[in-house]
Amino acid sequence: MNEPTQSQAQSVRPADEPLHILIVTAVAAERDAVLRGLDSRTGSAVFDVRSIGVGPAAAAAGTAMALAERSYGLVISAGIAGGFTAHAELGELALADRIIAADLGAETPDGFESVDELGFGTSVVECDPAWVDRCRQALDRAGLTVRTGPVLTVSTVTGTADTAALLARRIPGAVAEAMEGYGAAVAAQARSLPVLELRAISNRIGPRDRLAWRIKEALDALADASAVLREVIA
Repeated sequence: MNEPTQSQAQSVRPADEPLHILIVTAVAAERDAVLRGLDSRTGSAVFDVRSIGVGPAAAAAGTAMALAERSYGLVISAGIAGGFTAHAELGELALADRIIAADLGAETPDGFESVDELGFGTSVVECDPAWVDRCRQALDRAGLTVRTGPVLTVSTVTGTADTAALLARRIPGAVAEAMEGYGAAVAAQARSLPVLELRAISNRIGPRDRLAWRIKEALDALADASAVLREVIA
């Protein structure tokens, strides 16, 4: 059997494994932060943590491949993200109640129309309310600041204040923007599995000021949140 590559599954496997949970990230640094938080010393759940690539297509394909390999009870898309200034600050956490493909649709003379408005399907995956509430309460108890609301999936990261403002108007209450959640969610939905998206805020959505990004702090926050997930899901 071939040895797994860097992007393939790494698992935290306690002896008792009544529930298998798939956690997908875009890149290895996010995967490693999740694993650092999960640890392997406690908990009865089995977490399979995979980095599967950047963007919704890679996320959908990678999640679908993982789900074809074994049975899972929950799928979590995790990583860092940009935060909408009005709703999520740097270093805070964003927990999706809805995962929305924000740029899936068409431009028209009157503005953007979503795939829902066009009648070609839906750009929205609802997260399981019970799981969302359970995780939100646990994160709150741990003293972590978590913002719950829509988390947007885009194929092109927002880079201007005008686009950020437009998205905020189109999807009121949106807390964060990333590139993989919708892809992972569609793969989970195809197998009737609940899905969560958990993000740590590394930058503000809008003009891309790399000097203002706080990636290390966001990865640390992701690790802290993953430690809480270990406790609440185990």
